[in-house]
Amino acid sequence: MATTLITNGTIVSATGRSEGDLLIDGESIVGILAPGQAASMGVSADRTIDATGKYVVPGGIDAHTHMELPFGGTHASDTFETGTIAAAWGGVTTIIDFAVQAQGTTVQDGLATWHEKAAGNCAIDYGFHQIIGGVDEDSLKAMTYLAENEGITSFKLFMAYPGVFYSDDGQILRAMQNCGESGAMMMMHAENGIAIDVLVAQALARGETDPRYHSLTRPVELEAEATHRAIELSKVAGNVPLYIVHMSASEALEEVAAAQHAGLNVFAETCPQYLYLSLEDQLMQPGFEGAKWVCSTPLRTKHEHHQSDLWKGLRMNELAIVSTDHCPFCMKDQKELGVGNFSAIPNGIGGVEHRMELIYQGVVSGEISLERWVETCATTPARMFGLDRKGQLAPGFDADVLIWDPNARTKIGINDKHHMNMDHSAYEGFEIDGKVDTVISRGTVVMENDQFTGRPGHGRYVKRGLSSYLH
Repeated sequence: MATTLITNGTIVSATGRSEGDLLIDGESIVGILAPGQAASMGVSADRTIDATGKYVVPGGIDAHTHMELPFGGTHASDTFETGTIAAAWGGVTTIIDFAVQAQGTTVQDGLATWHEKAAGNCAIDYGFHQIIGGVDEDSLKAMTYLAENEGITSFKLFMAYPGVFYSDDGQILRAMQNCGESGAMMMMHAENGIAIDVLVAQALARGETDPRYHSLTRPVELEAEATHRAIELSKVAGNVPLYIVHMSASEALEEVAAAQHAGLNVFAETCPQYLYLSLEDQLMQPGFEGAKWVCSTPLRTKHEHHQSDLWKGLRMNELAIVSTDHCPFCMKDQKELGVGNFSAIPNGIGGVEHRMELIYQGVVSGEISLERWVETCATTPARMFGLDRKGQLAPGFDADVLIWDPNARTKIGINDKHHMNMDHSAYEGFEIDGKVDTVISRGTVVMENDQFTGRPGHGRYVKRGLSSYLH
């Protein structure tokens, strides 16, 4: 097997940084050596990569993506091939996508469909969460089987989207009890979809059809209420591990923080869009332009404290992870389905390529530490979702490595850095103080010198274990 030695870099972990060399043999990390130790020990490698002046960090893990997701009469525009190539460009070496059980189908059929979509097409490694579209005896049995046999140890329910994915409180409780028996994680889209549908119908009846009303009809109170209700149900089910996805609002974060302070196994993620984008600057752009940023939970007003509170939540570990909820749609023929009716705009923002970049900018601006960047983007996702060989640079772990150049710059935009399969960029014109330099997936260089050098089919399906992040 080929060996690679990364020399002269600053190796950064969740707990600190040090100068050193990283030795890779085949697909695994086999050693971390002090500066000059390789030469003194006569260690040689088939290839040496000089990382002078650069950070050597674990490859990013995006724990929330939606490749090819059907939504609103169309489907997300990134395939597993285009989406994982874009991820590699962004320093991401593993994604966890969501297999979907649509209402009226079986869990097993939904999972099989996602395996078919991904197999042989991914440029980086991938795993699956499972969306349960209908909680009944068959799906509950399937959940147990998947957790024990298929390496799928997290299941997502929706308190939103009545008639599509919605589960009522009784169904949620039964699914949580099932997770408690198997040790699996319950993931929750926490918004009160029943109340939201009333507000949407009322807005449309008033002729309020522009994209801005997507946010105005999904108020923070209905995210906070659903978050509180999910937490209470998890308590009733026996302190079942609960993970709230794509958190956008201060009030919802307060519910999670209170649960954690009470010692409950409640966790949450946010996404770059909630840290950087807003109702006023994006959704309220003239005409139909705001449709580019329609996603759920929605972008919030910049005149309240949501963004600063979310950054604070990341510093204090009230928010464990930054994921992307990558669910891209083009404006043409996709977002345009909602012209004259904001509720018909496919929900989603593309961001799998830019998460490492955007969150690193938080390091530059002093919002989080360099170590916290590594922790929230790589180490914690691996621990939270049972990726036992990923998220750390240590002997025996997969050689998933990002070499990051803090002295370079990245300009994001459709005519600048943009490799996702969509006709616009949610972060058009953003400039980042830093750059993805080299990306290694299981010992193979998949991106270097501003070129994708990997291949579809390199990525493997990863069976996940149970969470090692519980209180």
